[in-house]
Amino acid sequence: MIITKTPLRLTLGGGGTDLPSYYSKYGGFVITTAVDKFVYLIVKKTFEDKLRVSYSKTEIVTNENEIQHPIVREALKLLHLSKNLEIISIADLPSNTGLGSSGSFTVGLMHALHSYNGEFVLPQQLAEEACHIQMDILNEPEGKQDPYIAALGNITCLHIDKGGKVNPSFIKLENGLFREFQHSLLFFYTGIKRSSSLVLSEQKKSIEKDETKVVESLHRIKEIGRQVKIAIEAGDIDEFGRLQYEHWLEKKNLSSNVSSPQIDHWFNVGMDAGAIGGKIMGAGGGGFLMFCATSSRDKIRKAMANEGLSEVNMRVGVEGTRTILNLGDSST
Repeated sequence: MIITKTPLRLTLGGGGTDLPSYYSKYGGFVITTAVDKFVYLIVKKTFEDKLRVSYSKTEIVTNENEIQHPIVREALKLLHLSKNLEIISIADLPSNTGLGSSGSFTVGLMHALHSYNGEFVLPQQLAEEACHIQMDILNEPEGKQDPYIAALGNITCLHIDKGGKVNPSFIKLENGLFREFQHSLLFFYTGIKRSSSLVLSEQKKSIEKDETKVVESLHRIKEIGRQVKIAIEAGDIDEFGRLQYEHWLEKKNLSSNVSSPQIDHWFNVGMDAGAIGGKIMGAGGGGFLMFCATSSRDKIRKAMANEGLSEVNMRVGVEGTRTILNLGDSST
């Protein structure tokens, strides 16, 4: 039996420039962090000559080609696994909430399957294999960010060249600055779950058509990402918060589905309560609202509670995917 533990993520700047439709023309830059909410993948050998896959539903099939879950099906095909296997997925938070769960799932699954085969694979290879499955084989409108931060963890900058090669670099903060940065972040669940595909597909089409408004907003979002890196390294929380607000304004130019009147209302309530800045996580449309605040934190919490939004504590800068149990052949 193998169990892997893979983090979800929080985009801090540059989100959207990691999609091939953008970076293939202009190069991308994203600053992102793994958070302490995880996807767990369990892979176990079974007695019966079948495949059993359990996620939001359970599938029992005779070979990998019959599996309906596209990522599981293609991962098994990639690693030539076809029988006597059970795969179980468990997550700390719901999917489709803007925290990169699909990328975390794919990285965690590939990590578990490689471990099951007795293979040690470096994090960057896990990230690229996950990208290959999602972006190349399944042709999903995904980017490089989610698999890479799931594999690498920490607070990480991803420099993406026009050919899609990713050069990661890590941000290391001394303990005092890290605590101050962590303390400034507040997260609230909107209760809205949505697929990122609609927003990202619309963004992809706009870039391919060279729509000026969308492309210029992504250029600005990439520059904001670089400024976010400088602000975090300097411990300038006020500037970080201001940049999150600016990022949110630019992000809403990418698609009509990024926000909604209800999300705009919640955002404005948080800002009026004393937040410096904030945004919706992920592609937009629902999921989690993040606010940055150095004061008035309790006022923001009360304002969000009055709106019916639940606070969720998240710690940033955690490690990437890891194996937390490996029983080898003892499960057979």
